[in-house]
Amino acid sequence: MMNKKIKTTALLITFLLVINLVNQSFYKRFDLTADKRYTLSKTTKTIISKINKPLFIKVYLEGDFPSEFKRLQLETIQYLEELSSENNNIKALFKDPSNQRENLIKRGMLPSKLTVEEDGKLSEAIIFPWAEISYNNKSTVVSLLPNTIAASENDQLQNAIESLEYNFSYAINSINKKKQKKIAIITGNGELKDIDQYSFLSEVAKKYRLAKFTLDSVQNAPKETVEDLRSLDLAIIAKPSEKFTEKEKLTLDQFITNGGKTLWMLDNVQADQDSLFSSGKMLAYPRDLNITDLLFSYGVRINTSLIKDLYAAKIPLATGKVGNQTQFKNLDWFFHPLVGGNPNHPITKNIAPVRLQFANAIDTLKNNIKKTPLLISSVLTQKIGTPTFIELQSIANEVIERDYTSGNHLFAVLLEGKFNSAYKNRTKPFLLNNFKENSNYNKMVVISDGDIGKNQILKGKPHDLNRDKWTNQQFGNKDFLLNTLDFLLDDTGLINLRNKTLQIKTLNTKKAFSQKTFWQFFNIVLPLIILFTFGFLFNIIRKNKFSK
Repeated sequence: MMNKKIKTTALLITFLLVINLVNQSFYKRFDLTADKRYTLSKTTKTIISKINKPLFIKVYLEGDFPSEFKRLQLETIQYLEELSSENNNIKALFKDPSNQRENLIKRGMLPSKLTVEEDGKLSEAIIFPWAEISYNNKSTVVSLLPNTIAASENDQLQNAIESLEYNFSYAINSINKKKQKKIAIITGNGELKDIDQYSFLSEVAKKYRLAKFTLDSVQNAPKETVEDLRSLDLAIIAKPSEKFTEKEKLTLDQFITNGGKTLWMLDNVQADQDSLFSSGKMLAYPRDLNITDLLFSYGVRINTSLIKDLYAAKIPLATGKVGNQTQFKNLDWFFHPLVGGNPNHPITKNIAPVRLQFANAIDTLKNNIKKTPLLISSVLTQKIGTPTFIELQSIANEVIERDYTSGNHLFAVLLEGKFNSAYKNRTKPFLLNNFKENSNYNKMVVISDGDIGKNQILKGKPHDLNRDKWTNQQFGNKDFLLNTLDFLLDDTGLINLRNKTLQIKTLNTKKAFSQKTFWQFFNIVLPLIILFTFGFLFNIIRKNKFSK
């Protein structure tokens, strides 16, 4: 009998040991959510598979903050657990920022002030929605609460949770890159000055290698200039104001047919806001950059009419004086359209409205190139032909809606496909031994506003491109341009993670507050009443049973 018990116990212990070994060897997590929010994409798995040393992620989303954002904390924890389970070199740590706030701010991790409604009352909270990634003696930061367009705190929370995979995957991919891609800032044709692009380009420089590239050298050494430009990955042409020569155009054309990506920011009309403010009146007239044929061969044409839009940014104007103090008021300036992005494309998904200045409409032409609209006006627009005089005092004119019926206009377009050379069947300004008539699959973005990337200057220093120094309005210009570069240079499919959509269920705060007493009673008092009633009845039944 004793031997039988020993054998049974030994078999049981052996069985438990085998089960434990199998469990250790075949670890598996199951994602039972309907939208598969905890399932890593193939792109993310490919990126983190290259991490072969310890990678540390410090998350500063700790402390006392509103309940809505505890959801973001929980989702971040669960997502980082997925990364760690896929690659055990990835280690996540959660840190309370309370005792290191100044240090975090110095390193660019600015706090966010939140206004939330709890128990029917508004309250404010300061949080540090940031993570810091360290790997191979390099570090980078990740924003857990990106600046996106959102109608409410719940929408902002949903956008933040949807962006978790893209933000972390992008940061890990960037910190592990051994070779940065190279971007040429084209000069020589009156493009924007460095200080006017500082806000945008300083962010670009954190991700890519920047190099100024003047097209002036094509005059004396055309073949060498073409070869030099071909060695770069992308060219930014920001608001040129002088004509391109045929040699310069052929240089850009061959850069494109050889696989170079391009970001065009073009003004087809001469109209400057600064001169309008100084004199109150200006002449807007067509600008000939001599690149109409180049863009035409790629499938687009930029018009010379200006677009006024009733959905517009504001500008400050003096409206009178009180004593010796001039009074200013922010008024809608219809020549500065405030445009929304394509919600179905990763470049423009969830970005704040983009401010344009004296923008022109883009026409698309039929050819083999795929054209995706990125920035589009509202339907309440008016076309203004040029040349024309524009007066600042016109801002006070009464709006007649029947004058604003020209419908939607295209301001930015993504072109994808095999581009034909503009010089395919034409005489070339200089001979090239390896002239290419067509490109392989390539991409470019054309924007019909040269000022989209121009930051303001405040006290001699460049101001943030995403914010107006006078009205304090916030825009999505910088985010749009950075996303555009990321998309054009993306060869991993990483940017497509921005299109991830999740269904985050949140409480209806008004309903929860109005029904607060009922649910407190239902969850706390009612169970006690049921328990007391059951005990009372049980005691009566027991007494009756044993009293007989």
